[in-house]
Amino acid sequence: MGNTDNAGAGPLAGIKVLELGTLIAGPFCSRMLAEFGADVIKVESPEGGDPLRQWRVLKDGTSLWWSVQARNKKSLTLNMKDPRGQEIARRLALEADIIIENYRPGVLEKWALGYAQLKAENPATIMVRLSGYGQSGPMKDLPGFGAIGESMGGLRYVSGHADRPPVRVGISIGDSVAALHGVIGAMMALRHRDASGGRWNGKSGAECVAGQGQMVDVALYESVFNLMESLVPEYDHAGVVRERTGGALPGIVPSNTYTTGDGENIVIAGNGDAIFKRLMIAIGRQDMANDAQLARNDGRVPRTAEIDGAIQAWCDTQTIDQALAILKAADVPVGKIYSVRDMMSDPQFIARQMFEQHAFKDGTPIKLPAITPKMSATPGMTKWLGPALGEHNEEVLKALGYTQDEIDRLREDKVI
Repeated sequence: MGNTDNAGAGPLAGIKVLELGTLIAGPFCSRMLAEFGADVIKVESPEGGDPLRQWRVLKDGTSLWWSVQARNKKSLTLNMKDPRGQEIARRLALEADIIIENYRPGVLEKWALGYAQLKAENPATIMVRLSGYGQSGPMKDLPGFGAIGESMGGLRYVSGHADRPPVRVGISIGDSVAALHGVIGAMMALRHRDASGGRWNGKSGAECVAGQGQMVDVALYESVFNLMESLVPEYDHAGVVRERTGGALPGIVPSNTYTTGDGENIVIAGNGDAIFKRLMIAIGRQDMANDAQLARNDGRVPRTAEIDGAIQAWCDTQTIDQALAILKAADVPVGKIYSVRDMMSDPQFIARQMFEQHAFKDGTPIKLPAITPKMSATPGMTKWLGPALGEHNEEVLKALGYTQDEIDRLREDKVI
């Protein structure tokens, strides 16, 4: 299904990943590993599966988001309240190179799937644990979604306009940022495991040969906090609390969002000293271009409103296309604020092949975002779209040694 021109197996070929998670943070983490060749088995509840299957816009009862979030994964349904389901998950976990989970701390331990429990048998166990507040501390047992991580981590406080309450970014960025930290942690842990001895050989005692695994403890709020630039040293040293500044980049002038005469929004970043001069000349403000006080950023900051006013006054006289053409000709960093409609027809997106053409099983065509980052020798690829619930039950269980009769019995007993 879809584009399979790349015959390569991917840089993570042969890496086994067990996903014990739902919604965004854990599944996005394992999605990236699957895109680059890892064999990802996703465990879902037999009763409806991952709730993300029902989120946002649906096709035939399944989320379009699902086709992206679960691409290249194998779906195994397990009733984790049943000891037989827990045993299957445990066997898969002990075989896996990486386990990714985003339950509340303590849930896996109840199922004998906690990090310490698995590591006691397989010293090479790598477990990526994504949670709202991490695996320790007074808040560890509280539920924490991306919105909470964004709030506690500092992002929400600086988002929006100074005279209004904080706003959210239009996506669950706290979850996605945590997922990316999980991927980075997984790759570093995998490197350390291989450097310290490699995979577990499945034996115990004196015959056990394995590298050193570890737990990657990712808290959503800490992942967001990690993005917050100079927030901490500015407050600690100078008592500065960064506040909301709308579309502007605080203390770096000019860098803001402006509206053109045809009602479009444009971002102009003229904050480099040489760029500022070119920008002022391009908008007909030779006086500001030659103003010695404005030659450096520290001189421009006190006159931010004046500079933004001059740029906005010029934008009022231009259409978006005119403004882009003039500023690009002047070598000023500038960009239209894109909607998805703009992206789908944009020459840069198209030239970079940022959309993949696929088809659902009924033949309906569907475009997906292409895989990033782009790698010259071992690029990622989409092998299949998000699977049907339990689509790979028999394949996974037979690989574990279950017979067809045993699988049929598990199905009858609603374990799978």
